[in-house]
Amino acid sequence: MYFFLLFSHAVFRWLVLLSLTYALYRGIRGWYNHAAFTATDNTVRHLTATIAHVQLALGYVLYFKSPVIAYFRTNYHEAVRQGDYLFFGLIHILLMTLSVVIITIGSSAAKRAEGDSKKFRTMTILFGIALLIIFIAIPWPFSPLAHRPYLRSF
Repeated sequence: MYFFLLFSHAVFRWLVLLSLTYALYRGIRGWYNHAAFTATDNTVRHLTATIAHVQLALGYVLYFKSPVIAYFRTNYHEAVRQGDYLFFGLIHILLMTLSVVIITIGSSAAKRAEGDSKKFRTMTILFGIALLIIFIAIPWPFSPLAHRPYLRSF
């Protein structure tokens, strides 16, 4: 089960990045062109938030099943001195949770905003901030904090 969760979490990461990038594209385009906030824009906003929530749920389940986190919790004082354990035990989960909270706020605020320009602006700014945080918190293969492959296999 652990490896299936790990694989699913790794694959779903790309869906989060693609949906956020597409939502940002639609937001920027709509904001600068003073376009109407259409049903498609609303669907993109909603699906992006939903995909982020599913990824966060997968991440939480993985967090509590992970042997890395089990070691981090039982040997905290030793683990915080090691990059991988510190990254996955603390940094990754906090930053990803923060980014999904920002996506949720952005989605909700854009949904309730008065006027199409405000909807696009709100979605663009908050989704952009969340995407920056996500880029920092992803364990890229080139990251100095934690190294993981672009895509895991079974």
